[in-house]
Amino acid sequence: MADIGSTLRDTRMRERIDITTVESATKIRAKYLRALENEEWDQLPGPTFVRTFLRTYAEYLGLDPKVLVEEYKQRFERPGPQDLTPFSTRSGGGRRLQRPPRGVPPWAAVGVLVLLLLVALFGLGKLGGDDDPTEAELTPTPPPAQTAGPERAGERRRDRERRERAATPKTVALQIVPEAEVYVCLEDAAGEALIAGEILTEQTETFKARRLRVTFGNGEVIMRVDGQSVSVEDSDVPVGFELRPGEEPRSLPADAQPTCA
Repeated sequence: MADIGSTLRDTRMRERIDITTVESATKIRAKYLRALENEEWDQLPGPTFVRTFLRTYAEYLGLDPKVLVEEYKQRFERPGPQDLTPFSTRSGGGRRLQRPPRGVPPWAAVGVLVLLLLVALFGLGKLGGDDDPTEAELTPTPPPAQTAGPERAGERRRDRERRERAATPKTVALQIVPEAEVYVCLEDAAGEALIAGEILTEQTETFKARRLRVTFGNGEVIMRVDGQSVSVEDSDVPVGFELRPGEEPRSLPADAQPTCA
């Protein structure tokens, strides 16, 4: 089978297509197109971008992108650490923590005092020969604060939790503002590609979801998260972020960045 680069170059030359025409149509820089034709993989940002650029270039030339991408994977791509390390699972057999013993509740102390009072009154009645006290005289009325206090505290806690849940936003909004050409892959919480690995030069619409994950090919871009501008650190390698409602953008390691591949 012919080399990947030779297949791309021969097809383009046979169709008499100039490299600048391909650059304009695919939004892939000419230097990356030449690197694909010459199989200079180290001149490209990384395996993820090689597969994306290769697929786009092949589709433009009318070639089968799956064949070329699969050949690249088998011949040149090495498995990353995320492919070699099996996922670990948590052992769920942790022991349930026991609550520390509570102190004596207030109502128990009141009960003890009532009991002592009954015993004292009974003894005084026996010694003094007085008539037995009525039940109403022996049974004290419990203080209202001791019976209603816990109920009011629980209601206040539930009201506070309801207010906090109502104040928490349900979605996060993102708008991408490129400052130069930048590769973008954007996925929602379900893993569906909202921007499927495109090179952007203009401001995008606003995307909203319960969670967003985005990869930029470089740092020439500004994120507007819920209306607030967030600058991306200047970088020549891909950078990724995870966005959640009401939280600061969280940087993603290379093996967790979306690839849209």
